[in-house]
Parts: sequence; structure tokens; C-alpha cells
Amino acid sequence: METDNRLLNLLGIARRAGRLEFGSEAVRQAVRRRRARLVLFAADFSPGSAEKIGAEAEKAGVRTARIHAEMDAVEAALGKRTGVISVNDTGFAKKLLELGAEERGGMNL
Repeated sequence: METDNRLLNLLGIARRAGRLEFGSEAVRQAVRRRRARLVLFAADFSPGSAEKIGAEAEKAGVRTARIHAEMDAVEAALGKRTGVISVNDTGFAKKLLELGAEERGGMNL
């Protein structure tokens, strides 16, 4: 899907800009320290882990979304295999949500 490619490309730019955290513990820390603006879950990320991290994010007022891309696609785009990503920049978070809203298949919001 074109939206998935654009989303992964934007995540790649955010990574190069140093605005992402990867992995469960790093994302939890970003949420706790109020750095996270958006938490994304890969399609094949563990539902149990997503629920725990999602509850913590919700409590902190951080929006979450599940993308259609699986961890293999995330790894190909970012060079790091992960199922959960914290976007720590308001501008990147807003644009990622806009991309997901453009085509409802991009993210489950």
C-alpha cells in the first residue's frame, strides 16, 4: 500500500532526526518521561504487550495506533527490528496521524 510506504518513509526520516525510541522498555520510558507524542504498534506485535504499553500511554495522555506494517517491514525501513515505536516529536506525530487518516487502511486509529 502506498500509505504504508509513505508512513515507513516518514518514520525513517524521524529516526534519522533522532525523534524515535524503539522497544518496549524504551517506549515506556519515553511515555513516563513525557517525551512520547505517539506510540505505534506493528501489526504483528504481541497484543498483550501492546495492551500494557497502551494502557500506560493512555494514562499519560499519549495517543496510540497500530500500523498495518509488520515488524519485518519496520526493520527494512528503519534498520531495527521492533514492534513498538515512540514518536517523540509533535510534528512527526501529527503527520503520521494524517497519513493514517488519509487512507483508513494506514493505521487503526
